[in-house]
Amino acid sequence: MTETALSEFDLYNPTEDHEMLRRMLRDFVQNEVEPQAAECDREERFNLPLFRRLGELGLLGITVAEEDGGAGMDSVAAVIAHEELSASDPGLCLAYLAHSMLFVNNFYQNSNPEQRGRILDKVISGEWVGGMCMSEPAVGTDVLGMATRAEREGDLYKITGQKMWITNGMVGEGTLGDVFLVYAKTGGRISSFVVEKGMKGFEKGQKIRDKCGMRASTTAELVFEACEVPVANRLGQEGDSMLHMMKNLEIERITLAAMSLGIAMRCIRAMCKYANEREAFGKPIREFGQIQRYIARSYASWKAARAYVYDTARRLDAGQPNSRIDSDGVKLVATSMAKEVADNAMQVLGGYGYVGEYVVERLWRDAKLLEIGGGTLEAHEKNITKDLSKTFESVVL
Repeated sequence: MTETALSEFDLYNPTEDHEMLRRMLRDFVQNEVEPQAAECDREERFNLPLFRRLGELGLLGITVAEEDGGAGMDSVAAVIAHEELSASDPGLCLAYLAHSMLFVNNFYQNSNPEQRGRILDKVISGEWVGGMCMSEPAVGTDVLGMATRAEREGDLYKITGQKMWITNGMVGEGTLGDVFLVYAKTGGRISSFVVEKGMKGFEKGQKIRDKCGMRASTTAELVFEACEVPVANRLGQEGDSMLHMMKNLEIERITLAAMSLGIAMRCIRAMCKYANEREAFGKPIREFGQIQRYIARSYASWKAARAYVYDTARRLDAGQPNSRIDSDGVKLVATSMAKEVADNAMQVLGGYGYVGEYVVERLWRDAKLLEIGGGTLEAHEKNITKDLSKTFESVVL
């Protein structure tokens, strides 16, 4: 990755490589993502060929080192990718996030050379579609309450349990995803396992239909019936998973926040375009104070959240302190901002905003998931308050 800085520091494109990445993504989104977005949403269909194009572009291993076959880029680059993709198709972007951040980045950071040699090329290319299995039918934020168990028998573990709300759980009608990072209890501790399609006892459950939004990403229940997983597929040692989770949560939440930025950016564009073109009482509606309030406040909120997200990503890359607090903070702020901006856009467009012909209706539905997935708003508020109670003085400084 080139370290040459631009002539003037740019928070959003700090190097030439970041700027080139954004330009490439905008062309890709305009030419290949946008034309299919509405149709895949209506059909609740995951566009596997388009997903694999992300692999051809080097995006599926965006945070993997170049010597291991990845793009060798950083958290800011991951933010750029999620922001630009979500401005057109948040559903596709959610599938991308589940694969590239929840599986690939997590796997890469915690695997050994033998595991990387078997799996990494397949997930970076897009030959395999991956995901992460943490939530269960009765367990979400309370990770320690998970019921899935892994019992060792010689050179195998047998995993038994159910996982719920798994993005990329199915990649086609009735077709399982290819590889998953599965969390299960070994004794009283949580351990991580790589479970591959075809392993005995690994079965698909139900595809979750009629979601409010993110319909272009598939969500499914996955079932493990004494699923036989080789000991060689365990990441690290038994009980290491809490460390694995903490290491990956920060970039997961920052990229979810980046998805919110893309949604808000697109909604603001839609508002401005419509307010310029639509007339009432003989003049463009942009001249009415009520409309000005929706547009101006949306823009200011988006700009504030965007600066916070990019600054947090930059500091995460630099290893600066308090990134955990701010990874919660950016997701808390940005996701609520996106939902409000999408709601404002629907209000500005009136009846046209409420129908599928205009993109804001889809973005409005998609935005809500970001307040729930990857940590609820309430969880972020709890985490921030707990961390600030311990480190308030250092945070303020």
